[in-house]
Amino acid sequence: MRWSTVEEEAALPGLGERITHPEFAGIEFVHVRAKSLLNHVPAAAGMPFAWTINTYRGCSHACTYCFARPTHTWLDLDAGRDFESVIVVKVNAVERLRAELRRPSWQGAHVALGTNTDPYQRCEGRYRLTRGVIETLATAGNPFSVLTKGTLVTRDLDVLAEAASRGVCSGVSLSIPTLDEDVWRASEPGTPNPRRRLETVAALREAGIPTGVMVAPIIPGISDAPEQLEAVVRGALDAGADRVTPIVLHLRPGVREVFLPWLARTRPDLVERYRRLYPRAYLPKVEQQRISRQVHRLVDRHGGRRRGSVVRPDDARRRSGHRVTSDPAAPAPQGEQLALL
Repeated sequence: MRWSTVEEEAALPGLGERITHPEFAGIEFVHVRAKSLLNHVPAAAGMPFAWTINTYRGCSHACTYCFARPTHTWLDLDAGRDFESVIVVKVNAVERLRAELRRPSWQGAHVALGTNTDPYQRCEGRYRLTRGVIETLATAGNPFSVLTKGTLVTRDLDVLAEAASRGVCSGVSLSIPTLDEDVWRASEPGTPNPRRRLETVAALREAGIPTGVMVAPIIPGISDAPEQLEAVVRGALDAGADRVTPIVLHLRPGVREVFLPWLARTRPDLVERYRRLYPRAYLPKVEQQRISRQVHRLVDRHGGRRRGSVVRPDDARRRSGHRVTSDPAAPAPQGEQLALL
């Protein structure tokens, strides 16, 4: 393993030490001391940010399509069950961040939280590392944003609202792929109910925090039916989301090997279709555009006019009768798709 354990300075050989907590049945935690918390994102990745923070590695949300699964193999863990049940906890995250923000070389760049594994997965309720990180960033006046599926983010409304009022927190995005409960239970069984996530959007907006919804990923043949897309778009706008972003499923190496066996078990009728649709990691561009245009039309139908690349309701009327905007152009670039949980 790459890090030292809390108890010793020598690198942990393989999976020597795992810690369990009674409230997390079936999940083990590995406490490590990270040498660095700020991760630099190469420009070639095409991401809209250059720095990220991940307080945890692995994710109990257990989303079948999670693009971060292959990162567990770097730790000699597997991308399947281990990714969901062996969670690496960077217990020194807050102290390392404080030290890194004090470096003369640090220029206060925007930092994105939640671009690999979810900062508000269940164990955050115990470890409270994400709260410590956002408090540290806010105190330093360092801009940041958050992407999550976790309703636990509402625990930190006080810090986030204060940071947003100073322009330090640029926003929180909730990933809500679908409101279809059968699809939700099958494809992301460890996440909060998507309707609770909509309630979280409303709570964040009520606190004055810019909040968006990522309809992501949209899974062809499973969550892309017109009525499914309409339900989640309408729910997001009714909750007050000030932007809605559709992103279609992509299957990179390592994820494909987990997702396709799941598909064969749950929807064997779609296996052959997926072989045709996904000869590579990304759906053919024409299909991406078709699905994205469906979402843009739904945004228009539910109160918008087209203006720019995101959906922004009038803040004064965000809870009822608000106007929104939508970009009818091509779907999000592949770089943005990589920012999914």
